[in-house]
Amino acid sequence: MMLDLSRIRDAVSYEGGISRRLFLAYGAALAAIPAQSGKTEGRTLNRLAFADNPFALGVASGEPTDSGVVLWTRLAPRPFEANGGMPAEKLKLTWEVADDEGMKKIVQTGDITIGPDSAHAGHVEVNGLKPDRWYWYRFRSGDADSPIGRTRTMPPRESLPEKLRFAFASCQHFEHGLFTSYEHMAKEDLDLVVHLGDYIYEGAGKDKLVRKHLGRKITSLDDYRVRHAQYRSDPLLSGMHARCPWVVTWDDHEFENNYAAGVPQYKETDPAAFLEQRAHAYQAYFENMPLRKESVPQGPNMKLYRTVPFGRLAEFQVLDTRQYRTDQPNGDKAADLNADAMNPNNTLLGGEQRRWLEKALTASAGTWNILAQQVMMGMVDRAAGPERRYSMDQWPGAAAERIKLVQFMADRKIANPVVLTGDIHSNWVNDLRVDDRKLNTRIVATEFVGTSISSGGNGADKAKTQDDMLKENPFIRFHNRNRGYVSCTVSPKQWKSDYIVIDDVLKPGGKSSVRASFVVEAGKPGAKPA
Repeated sequence: MMLDLSRIRDAVSYEGGISRRLFLAYGAALAAIPAQSGKTEGRTLNRLAFADNPFALGVASGEPTDSGVVLWTRLAPRPFEANGGMPAEKLKLTWEVADDEGMKKIVQTGDITIGPDSAHAGHVEVNGLKPDRWYWYRFRSGDADSPIGRTRTMPPRESLPEKLRFAFASCQHFEHGLFTSYEHMAKEDLDLVVHLGDYIYEGAGKDKLVRKHLGRKITSLDDYRVRHAQYRSDPLLSGMHARCPWVVTWDDHEFENNYAAGVPQYKETDPAAFLEQRAHAYQAYFENMPLRKESVPQGPNMKLYRTVPFGRLAEFQVLDTRQYRTDQPNGDKAADLNADAMNPNNTLLGGEQRRWLEKALTASAGTWNILAQQVMMGMVDRAAGPERRYSMDQWPGAAAERIKLVQFMADRKIANPVVLTGDIHSNWVNDLRVDDRKLNTRIVATEFVGTSISSGGNGADKAKTQDDMLKENPFIRFHNRNRGYVSCTVSPKQWKSDYIVIDDVLKPGGKSSVRASFVVEAGKPGAKPA
């Protein structure tokens, strides 16, 4: 399969700040990267005997609709080897979907062919299922059966469900702590999980931490595949993937810290090599996530923004604020909202995604309209007193675009907008205005920001720091720095977010508790303590 290089050129040259003259410099390198064609030349092995468990990375599901879902697995009997310990041939992968956990009442089954061009990852788009139903599934290859996973379809598009229960999470640094949040999340009766990015981290392995990354700082396709395998091998993470469908998007560490489209954090990096690395990162990400074929990457270009509806109760607009953004203003250093930060050309979404989002919000029939995205939208001043400092990697770095987006939601009377955010390794609840500096204007939306699963270690609950932050920014309703996740219960009349914190992620057995709960009443923007 040939890569659509003209599409790549347009995407990275316009949105990413890479000049067209560089296209020829990296075009040959990109063309050499294996494409996600789903086809591999050569023979197919149908009866392979595995010496080790080929399903060591577990199973997963995602992208649920009212009639189907994506099922995922990846064969890797020796997952920390570059090829996962697999032969360089195609294999037949059988899948089954059942009405019961014991897999006695099979409702659909089929075969797909997987091969080394996709690291022997299998993506099955199952259709024709009944709406609003739980199903169970498994895979078989050669003489091995996978674990049984549980998944579900969404309610009918025209229905108004009584309740949606989901959790959102982000920032799971393997070296900084254990994934204890998923152990507690698995005990909840959730319809789905939304992961907001930093699924893996790219750094080289370091000693004297809770765990150690394998290998060097990752740059090659094999590097990214092994790193994803190391994270997927965590039993708590793989166990939660098997409990319910996931909706995923990335932030920066799936590729490179604080990158902006085609612009690396360290400007001395060769642009051609950087985009080749981005292609590797994107391919490995697709291989390891339960995504539809619409997200198959083309070199360093991969479409992730999309709509996921839950009947007429909620619509998730899943965003990508990394691939199309302009470089961070003010040298990516915290600064006031000066001319550089307020430049109307600054963007986190890029033009095409922004137009899609506006159209999707306008057309939405959802009671709740959810932006599932990466970086904080609240315009938080980090400096005490009259001085002002805002993060340029977050939405204040594209302040004009952010103001226009919230103004759009206000002008079009978008029903009950809620923003879900990760990235920042701390918990926040923010009431959003068109311009958060103008407290005498009306609230348009509420932002729930979730802390990290493990990034940053245990974190801390510092009352004075929190009080100072709230005093400086009165639109903040809650702030804390423990680890954990956010569990949400949504009905036609009310949204409730429970901030679940874990007391210790440095050793097994960490306990969970509800640190705070906030509600938003439908038709009444603004969060209140529950």
